[in-house]
Amino acid sequence: MPTTHTSRDFETELRELRAHILAMGARCERSVSLSLEAFWKGAAGSASEVEALDAQIDRDEMDIDALVLRILALRQPVAYDLRFLTTALKLVTDLERIGDEALNIAERAAESSGEAKTLVREELVIMAAEAQEMLRNALTCFVEGDADSAKLVLLKDDEVDKQYGAIMNKMSEHMAKQSADVPMGLRVVKVAKYLERIADHATNIAEEVIFMVRGDDVRHSRTRLEST
Repeated sequence: MPTTHTSRDFETELRELRAHILAMGARCERSVSLSLEAFWKGAAGSASEVEALDAQIDRDEMDIDALVLRILALRQPVAYDLRFLTTALKLVTDLERIGDEALNIAERAAESSGEAKTLVREELVIMAAEAQEMLRNALTCFVEGDADSAKLVLLKDDEVDKQYGAIMNKMSEHMAKQSADVPMGLRVVKVAKYLERIADHATNIAEEVIFMVRGDDVRHSRTRLEST
């Protein structure tokens, strides 16, 4: 990855942009972690902290968009720098949506005497851990410009999808037999869906990293990736 430029101002702007993206990513990771903690503990009040993080994440998106557009207008970058900037625009959109999904999870936190949450706890814990790992690794790949590791993030998405399918099947069977537990069952299904979307956004970030580093557009090319 290029690390120096003839213009010191340009280099400073790129460092500022990178730092801002990393701070936004850290807030997203924190938000997801807090939302899951709230869900497992049934602490609906914890959603306020996640909501505050989401508001900051929204501001991050707007600030980063403005900074990228300013750099594009003033510096007219080419090659890697241009790919980095266009990647930043896409990446912050995915991060903002991850913040939204975390807030959605936190809003499903509520005390319940039903069995639904316990019934799929193991699958949901595994799914949450894998989605969080995908997000963490995708952001690391962005920082390090590591396209090879980004490819591994893409391949992890299938595992999350399998967990989601297993949870959906078990919940469908449970709610059909235990109508009184349908409200909690629906909350569990929604949380699983939000986690699946977080994994999808992490996948998008990994794809964007590969484009940034190599200039390869690997969207819709999972089969080709698996064979390389």
